[in-house]
Amino acid sequence: MGDRVVLGGRGEDVAVAHLELVGMQVVARNWRCRHGELDVVAREGDTLVFCEVKTRRGLGFGTPLAAITPAKCARLRRLASAYLTAEGRHRGPIRFDGVGILMRADGRVEVEHVRGIA
Repeated sequence: MGDRVVLGGRGEDVAVAHLELVGMQVVARNWRCRHGELDVVAREGDTLVFCEVKTRRGLGFGTPLAAITPAKCARLRRLASAYLTAEGRHRGPIRFDGVGILMRADGRVEVEHVRGIA
């Protein structure tokens, strides 16, 4: 397994722990279809939340959340539609969140959670 895959997996673990800590219930991780993959699907009350997780070791390429471009947001919307079709229609509100994880060389981990990113 490549270093990026390991880093991404660790970042997703941190993101899930954060989401649960703030009261969200994770209902799916790494949900895949022919169009791609959703990192995390969670519930917050009646709202179904599709989370894009980005993990970085440093800021040389910008903040982790800076990697969530308009094209990435459009892809997230398409994947959410595929999820809703495959898993059964959700009648409540939906939301798209971004979770940025910065894993510093000194062991510190910083989490930035932006609700309604897309």
